[in-house]
Amino acid sequence: MELDKIENILEKYFQGETTIAEENQLKEYFSSSDVAQHLEQYKPIFGYFSQVKQQKSMQEIPLKTKKRNVAWLSIAASIVVLLGIGTYYLTGEKTTSVTAQSELGTYDDPEEALKATQKALSLLSSNVNVGIESVQYINEYEQSKNRIFKQ
Repeated sequence: MELDKIENILEKYFQGETTIAEENQLKEYFSSSDVAQHLEQYKPIFGYFSQVKQQKSMQEIPLKTKKRNVAWLSIAASIVVLLGIGTYYLTGEKTTSVTAQSELGTYDDPEEALKATQKALSLLSSNVNVGIESVQYINEYEQSKNRIFKQ
């Protein structure tokens, strides 16, 4: 009767339907010396579990870990960002005040302002004159083209 019960439990074991209590019964049966002849082939499977239970590892596991202190890294990064932002704003204010006084052409002396304005207008006039001369050259080209190719 016990042999039939063991065979049923063994069949359930290979189908994955056994409980822990049934698996313990199989381990006890296969660890004993009176195992049926046709079930001897399964003895190494269940004998392995009892062997592994008795084994103990003698290997040492190193517990040293390289732990980087992430808190200091984040603090350093935030300080660098704050210094960058502060430098940007400090240099930005200085350049805008210098730009307002030098590049925008505000003069306290009216004669100096007149001279600067005349200089700027003469530069503009010379550039416009160059543009007008090139337009006259194009007009001459058009007239000569019309003479050659009468339309």
